[in-house]
Amino acid sequence: MKISILTLFPHYFDNFLNESIIKRAIDKKLVNIEIINFRDFSKLNNHQVDDTPYGGGAGMVLMCEPIFDAIESIKIDDSLVIMLTPDGKTYNQSVAKKLSKKTHIILLCGHYEGFDERIRSIVDMEISIGDYILTGGEIPAMIVADSVIRLIDGVINKDSLNDESFEDNLLDYPVYTKPAQFRGMSVPDVLLSGDHKKIDEWRKTEQLKKTNLKRSDLLKDK
Repeated sequence: MKISILTLFPHYFDNFLNESIIKRAIDKKLVNIEIINFRDFSKLNNHQVDDTPYGGGAGMVLMCEPIFDAIESIKIDDSLVIMLTPDGKTYNQSVAKKLSKKTHIILLCGHYEGFDERIRSIVDMEISIGDYILTGGEIPAMIVADSVIRLIDGVINKDSLNDESFEDNLLDYPVYTKPAQFRGMSVPDVLLSGDHKKIDEWRKTEQLKKTNLKRSDLLKDK
């Protein structure tokens, strides 16, 4: 898979690309990530990419031409262009799974007051990571990229993925490690029993209880 991230602040991603699971996935050539500064596509002498909005109003708006040119310079038939915006569909694990099957994802990071509305004509999907406002799309781009990369075959052990939250619309079951007793709190006896059938049943029950208590909305489709 290839992920292209269009941003005005490419150094934002330095640590993201050079730590932990993401770095290992890159080193193993399971994913190719390119960071593109779309300011490089400005035709103005000062490399300007934003301007004041028609009709007046606060802030600056990202211009069409540099973004169109940047996307068109890397887009192929299999590319999926994603705008990161509060207007988009709320991101979740189901969307991450679908994106992990794509060949090439282009993530467009906004900044300032927003995008010229015409830029929407060149994108295939709009994604929001939640109902709040950030200073730009760089953090949402990292969230989307991270959640997608870890689902690529070979990046993470499949058994670990199958046991995570939001699989089958359930939160993860409680987990414990040594010591078995700590400040009056005990590990449930069933986890110490060695009976894997009973452990699996307990975990399933705990998933349902936890999801019903904390995220009952996830159970609507079950």
